[in-house]
Formats: sequence, structure tokens, C-alpha cells
Amino acid sequence: MEISNKEKQLINKFLRNIPLFENFPDDHIDQVVEDFRIISVKKGEDIVFRDDEGTDLFIVVKGKAKVSLLSREGQEFVLTAFRKGDFFGEMSLIDGKSRSANVVAEEDTWLGRLNRDRFMSTMKQNPIIALDLLTSIVERLRKADDMIETLAFLDVNERLVKFIVQSAIHDGDRNENGYYRTKKRTHLDLASNIGASREAVTKALKVLSLKQAVIEKEGYFLVSPEAYEQVADF
Repeated sequence: MEISNKEKQLINKFLRNIPLFENFPDDHIDQVVEDFRIISVKKGEDIVFRDDEGTDLFIVVKGKAKVSLLSREGQEFVLTAFRKGDFFGEMSLIDGKSRSANVVAEEDTWLGRLNRDRFMSTMKQNPIIALDLLTSIVERLRKADDMIETLAFLDVNERLVKFIVQSAIHDGDRNENGYYRTKKRTHLDLASNIGASREAVTKALKVLSLKQAVIEKEGYFLVSPEAYEQVADF
């Protein structure tokens, strides 16, 4: 949908707080804002599908989205999550090829959509943007390497502890006793995020609970400092 002048001012301010755009001169920021379109996506709705032909860049203005792959059996594996200020679609933006994964809204989400042709034109005028994109891609490759290492060397219990701690770092907190706290998720959701079956997650949570490593309390998961230290080096 088209945006008003007031919304353009807000988007201008918002873009300047995103690392990808921090080196933009004023006239380039203004051009990007003109190309900016806001879309609203409800929780659970698809934003892009793997192999889609779309090549626009998306920026999360509000909300949260997850990136996932589906096996032939329909099992979901979550690769990463995007929050306010994050952007995705840069691979298709650069090479013009189809999407490499599915992106779904994890909550009601507002997205800014930037047209590939106009954005590429702006990037050619300001090559530093290409370096920022490369930095982002390298960072995501490092995260992918970390995920591969996690799947290769950690068992389900350790992967589960590590994921819950990472969730607490992003969306939760750490209390005065050193426990990491984050909101509870369904066993199926946890399984999708750590590359395990729902049954394996259920069993792991029972074991971790008996060891007081992961405690379920009042709608939260609490991870003990000792459990975190066991996986902190991975």
C-alpha cells in the first residue's frame, strides 16, 4: 500500500537505524523511502515461499518472522528468525533467482518491501551498500556454520539447552540467580528449531527437568547456569 508523508518520515528515521542503510547519503535514503511499500502479514501467514520468483528485499518494521525449510515428509526445520530491523531476500535481490527458503510470520508483522530494480540502481550509485550486503551474508553464513556444528556435535539435550538460551538472549532475560528465562514454546516448535523430532524433544525436556537443567515455570523455560556452561563453548 502507498505510504503517507508522515509514514515516510518515520520510515526515513527507521532506515537510518539499520546497519545496511547507515552509510546512505540523504538523497539515496529519500529514494529508498519513495520505493518503500508497507505490507501487513498476520501470524502464521506465508511471506515468501521457497522457489518463488520474487526478488524484492524485505525489512521487518514490526513483528517477527521465521525462515524454514520443509522436508519431503513435511517436517519443518527452522533456520533462523528475523526481528525488527532485520532484512531478508538479499540473495534473490543480488542474483535475481528464486527464493531459497520459506519465510512465515511468527506474529502479526509489518514489512517494508523494496523493489529490486530501483534498489540495485541505488546500490550501483553507492558501492558501500554492496559491502554492507556482503557483511550481512557472511554473518549469516557464520550462523549457518554454527548450526551445522551444533547438529553434528551436540545431542538433542544440548541442542535444546543452547536454543532456549539463545531465545532468552534475544527475547528473554537472565535473573539474579543466573538462570536464563524465555517464554515456553510447543514441543513441535522446539523440534523444528533444533532439527529433532517432537518425541525426542519431549523426552529431552523430561530428562533436563529431572536434572533441574531446564525448569518449566509459569509459562517460561528457565535454564540453569550450569547447563548453559556445558554448551557455551559450542
